[in-house]
Order: sequence, then structure tokens, then C-alpha cells
Amino acid sequence: MKTIAIGCDPNAAGLKKAIIKHLAELCYECEDYGSDDPIYANVAIAVAEAVAAGKHDRGILMCGTGIGMSIAANKVPGAYAALCSDAYSTERSIKSNNVNIMTLGEQVTGVELAKSLVSIWINSEYTPGGRSEPKIQRICDYAQEHKK
Repeated sequence: MKTIAIGCDPNAAGLKKAIIKHLAELCYECEDYGSDDPIYANVAIAVAEAVAAGKHDRGILMCGTGIGMSIAANKVPGAYAALCSDAYSTERSIKSNNVNIMTLGEQVTGVELAKSLVSIWINSEYTPGGRSEPKIQRICDYAQEHKK
């Protein structure tokens, strides 16, 4: 994995700091896209564009709940974000849906759980050709058909 893009709004600055430290302990390099902008969509779009362009393999976005970051990131063509709040859904976000961005909420997810979810997510891999392939392809086709 190249690097992981990471960003948040001011509501999740503490969680972002803990996740960057956790990723460093796991020998992953992060590029920090900031945490000062109260308009979370600005950070989400910057991270999503970088991931979609291939500058980073994956991205992690955080805000109070993770919901807003997920919505904003998913507006960027080629960015596929999922809110991750439990171990099974986090694993399936990659294995069944091949997402390239995870979102977390500092106000709803404790630091230790968030670190565990990040570990699960970065260690999960998508295997092409499985039963999810046609489902994912339909999403990608639709996005391509409706590109502006």
C-alpha cells in the first residue's frame, strides 16, 4: 500500500491524531489533509479526489458521526466510502464492496474501537470475480454513465 489519505473536521481532530499514531505503529504512512476546516465536505472532497486519482490506495475520513464525510466523499467519481462502526461491516466494506475510503465518527466511536476497525479495514482485501463482482460493476457502470 502506498499511503493512506486521512482527514477530518474539527469534531474529530483527537481521533485523527490517534489513528495516525496507530497507523504509524502498523508501519503505514499517512498524508494528512487537515482538520481545521469546519466545512467537512472540503476535506472529504480533497481526500476522495486524491484517492480516486490513485495518489493514495485508500483514505480515512472522520467527523462527529462519519455520516457527512461519507456522503461528501461519495460525490466524487471513483471514490467509494463506507461508514464503519462494527467489525463485520468494516470487513465487508472491502471484501463485498471494494470501498476505498472508510469513515468514522469520533462522537459515536471510541478510540480503541476505531483503532480496531482501522486494523480490520487495512488488512481486508477485495478478491475480484466473486459473487459481489456484478453488484460492484453495476455501481461503477452507473457512475461512469452519469459522469459530468
